[in-house]
Amino acid sequence: MRTIAIAIFPGVQALDVAGPLDVFAEANNFLGADDRYVITVVAVEPGPFRASNGLMMSPDRLVGAPGDAYDMILVAGGPGLPTAEADPRLGDWLIEATPRTARYGSICTGAFVLGHAGLLDGRSVTTHWQDARALAARFPKANVEFDRIYLRDGRLVTSAGVTAGIDLTLALVAEDHGAALALAVAKRLVVAAQRLGGQSQFSPYLTTQRDETSPVAKVQTHVMAHIVDDFTVGKLAEIAGMSVRNFARVFTQEAGMTPAEFVEGARVDAARNLLEGSDQALKAVAFRSGFGSPNRMRIVFTRRLGVTPSQYRASFLRAEP
Repeated sequence: MRTIAIAIFPGVQALDVAGPLDVFAEANNFLGADDRYVITVVAVEPGPFRASNGLMMSPDRLVGAPGDAYDMILVAGGPGLPTAEADPRLGDWLIEATPRTARYGSICTGAFVLGHAGLLDGRSVTTHWQDARALAARFPKANVEFDRIYLRDGRLVTSAGVTAGIDLTLALVAEDHGAALALAVAKRLVVAAQRLGGQSQFSPYLTTQRDETSPVAKVQTHVMAHIVDDFTVGKLAEIAGMSVRNFARVFTQEAGMTPAEFVEGARVDAARNLLEGSDQALKAVAFRSGFGSPNRMRIVFTRRLGVTPSQYRASFLRAEP
C-alpha cells in the first residue's frame, strides 16, 4: 500500500485537494487491497478550514503527529500563496519529512510552500502560468518552467494550475500501475485521456505588457502578427525605436525573458494552436509558425515541452470522444 499525505491550510484551492483525491480513490477501485493508496489530509492546525471557494475542510491528522511517515507528500495550492509569508511550522515539517519519502511535490501554487522550505533550489519545477514568474523571482535558485502541465525532477513532482493536479496524479498512477489503469481512471472521471506533461497551460509566452504603448509591447505585438518573419535583435530593436544594446536590456527586464526566448516561445504557441485545431501537415505547421522546417520545430518542441510535435498532436487525438 502507498501512503500519501496532502497538506492543506486556510484558503486552499479545493480542487487541488479533491482532484488528486478522486484520482487515487478511483484507482483504488481497480486495485487489490495490498496495492491501494491510503490518503491522509494533513495540516498544522486542526481546522476546519474554509477553502478559497468557501468549502469547509478538516485535516485527518496534524503534521508531525506520532507515526507521521508517508510514501509521498503533496502540498495543495491556494490563490493567496504567491504573496503569503512562509509558515515555519509547515516548512519545518516538510524539511524533516520529505527526505523519508519516495516522492514529494506540489499542486499549482503549493510550489511556493516548497520554495520557502528550500526544496526547490536547483530543481526544475512548474506552477500555475499566472504565478510562474513570481515563483521564479521569489526563488531564483529554482529552474521554473513556465509552460508545463506537470514536471518531475528526481523525487520532486510539481504541476501547473488547478486541474493540472489531475494530470499529475494520473501520471503517478500510470507510473505505479501502468498506463492502462491510468486510462481507466481517466475514463471513470470523464476527463480527457491523460495530457502529456508538455501540453500548454495557457499562453504565458504571449502575455504582452500591460502598457500597450511601450516599446516592448510594440515588439511583442509585431512578432505575433508576423510570426513567419525572420527576427534578429537588430530588427526588433529597430521596431522598438531603440539601440540594440538598450533594447535587449529593457526587453529582458520588462518581459522576463530575452527577445530570442520570446520569439521562440511565440512560435511554439502558434504551432501548438495549429496542432491542436487543424490536421495540417507538420511541414505546413512549421512554416506557418515561423520555424521554417519540421526538424527545427521538433528540436524546439522537444527541448521546451518534452514531446515532439507529432506526440503533442496525438495526445489531442486520443482525447477525442
